[in-house]
Amino acid sequence: MARKQATTSMIETLADFKENKNVDRTTLISVLEESFRSIISKMFGSDENYDIIINPDKGDLEIWRNRKVVADDQLTDSNLQISLTDAQKIDAAYKVGEEVTDAVDFAAFGRRAILNLRQALAAKIMELQKDSLYAKYKELEGQIVIGEVYQVWKKEVLMLDSEGNELILPKTEQIEKDFFRKNETRRAVVIKVDNSNGNSPRITVSRTANLFMQRLFELEVPEIHDGLITIKRIARIPGERAKIAVESYDDRIDPVGACVGMKGARIHGIVRELCGENIDVVNYTINPSLFIQRALSPAKISSIKLDEENKKAEVYLKPEEVSLAIGKGGMNIKLASMLTEYTIDVFRDVDIDSEDIYLEEFSDEIESWIIDALKNIGCYTAKNVLAMNRDEIIEKADLEEGTVDEIIAILQAEFEE
Repeated sequence: MARKQATTSMIETLADFKENKNVDRTTLISVLEESFRSIISKMFGSDENYDIIINPDKGDLEIWRNRKVVADDQLTDSNLQISLTDAQKIDAAYKVGEEVTDAVDFAAFGRRAILNLRQALAAKIMELQKDSLYAKYKELEGQIVIGEVYQVWKKEVLMLDSEGNELILPKTEQIEKDFFRKNETRRAVVIKVDNSNGNSPRITVSRTANLFMQRLFELEVPEIHDGLITIKRIARIPGERAKIAVESYDDRIDPVGACVGMKGARIHGIVRELCGENIDVVNYTINPSLFIQRALSPAKISSIKLDEENKKAEVYLKPEEVSLAIGKGGMNIKLASMLTEYTIDVFRDVDIDSEDIYLEEFSDEIESWIIDALKNIGCYTAKNVLAMNRDEIIEKADLEEGTVDEIIAILQAEFEE
């Protein structure tokens, strides 16, 4: 009775451990059997003739030993063999050559064996717990997790997930405006899972990584989650400002509008999560000149000189546009450079005609795709277009003759007025 109570207690203890540490019961039962076999093997030299039966539902454990019946004077190994006399004490019908199966009371193995078993089990279970947690969070690398603030230190914040696992948010991965209170929940993205230390894996999360912003957009914008819109590039100054370039694979979907949402409904939730970080969403394009122009928004540029080999761009703007291009503390031009991967230098275009007009002003008469085609060849204003040869515009912008003639007529009429 005492043996069964001890065994039952052991099974229940393991079940409780499983509930708390996320190691499944099947694995624990396997570990239990392996540990028993290890002890038996050490004590008797072999465990091959033992059957271990574990019933997790009833919390029952049985150990059965199989031995061959031999004549009394032929007994050489009491672990693998049993004398005829002893066998017939179990059942008088046993004969030499038959196999006897009898139950083994593990408690009779001695206190030291039981202590060794418990230590082996504890070590194995801790190893399983460590490996299980590592595997779980290794799969979650790059994904958003939610943690409850447990402890705030100078260099990092300790958070706990819903299962009590520790998440580390270093100071370098915190948004400058972040303020943490105990028991508050925060979202972050898993950036590293390190299993090299002797204890449990170190799970590092971040709120400043570009990937965190990307995952937030995937959560808030169904078109991104469904793959209809792709985030091509992200540039961030965490907590201050960010620029994100998006592209749609469906011409019917406006990627910028979808990301912003009706009255900013979609992007506002992301801005709140990022402590008021202002986010500019722009259309991505493989044309570097047009991409730089969009990245420098809200500034309107007059012309661009590109050095594609060295990834440098000289941008010329009207004097009143220069401050917009640079932005507060140089933030706008810095983010534009990060987004386009070009070194951008801004210059005042002192020769620009004050009466010149940006092509966007003609959007009610000239279709947007035509304006983009003209910008692709370096024409950002009406006089930029009129200064070029008609045939040159047709060739470089890949527009039909009639279309170019109509554009020229519209632009000339504006100045004739």
